[in-house]
Amino acid sequence: VQLVESGGGFVEPGGSLTLSCTASGFTVDSATMTWVRQVPGKGLEWVAVISSSGSGISAEPVRGRFIISRDTAKNMVYLEMNSLKPEDTAMYFCAKAPPLTSLWTIATMTLSQYDAAGQGTLVTVSS
Repeated sequence: VQLVESGGGFVEPGGSLTLSCTASGFTVDSATMTWVRQVPGKGLEWVAVISSSGSGISAEPVRGRFIISRDTAKNMVYLEMNSLKPEDTAMYFCAKAPPLTSLWTIATMTLSQYDAAGQGTLVTVSS
């Protein structure tokens, strides 16, 4: 199982970025996939989740600005980020949740508790 993120970078406030996560070793429609982020010195924060059925939800701090989606043909998961704010600056990780993990549990998980996670992609929002 492998996850590889891409698409991070430097963007000014109000700008947009789309992160991509390429999965291998499993199919993204068989798992709950998440995007999480971490700022140095702070805990892991879940950003968005998409279930195996394709239902997506974003965390309150990014709701209405970030959208999670997937392409089952390409076996990829995406995070479209709009109206970016400086507080969105973080390392973003794509992660595969263990089976039957609830959203409540996802909200408290550390990166090591996921079945798999990528190496992360850095997003910096600054003027």
